[in-house]
Amino acid sequence: MILAVLFANSEGNILVERFNGVPAEERLHWRSFLVKLGAENLKGVKNEELLVASHKSVYIVYTVLGDVSVYVVGKDEYDELALAEVIFVITSAVKDVCGKLPTERLFLDKYGRICLTLDEIIWTGYLESTDKDRIRRLVRLKPPTEF
Repeated sequence: MILAVLFANSEGNILVERFNGVPAEERLHWRSFLVKLGAENLKGVKNEELLVASHKSVYIVYTVLGDVSVYVVGKDEYDELALAEVIFVITSAVKDVCGKLPTERLFLDKYGRICLTLDEIIWTGYLESTDKDRIRRLVRLKPPTEF
């Protein structure tokens, strides 16, 4: 199961998060753990270079995409290899939505479409769609989320 997908800015502020099967009382722990993990390890990492960690019998794959850090947490069948595929699909889709590597500003400008895209890729903790054209088509059919 994919337990979490988080996007954070360079200061460690969470921009988007999706949790699946993680109790509400544990989410704060995961947020702070992932941000600290990124702060310690993502300095100087190239765009889309994958880093892997494990914590409490779960796997974490994370990377930098422009000005944004991306974290994917999984367990059971979603080991580091499966999560590498998941993060590849997510980063490709975000680049597609933004048209290039996202700055924090561009990421926030495209927030609604990015959320819709994430919802098409991951459904209830499982990788649902990996086909770029299908994701693009499905996202176009839905109005963007406004906040």
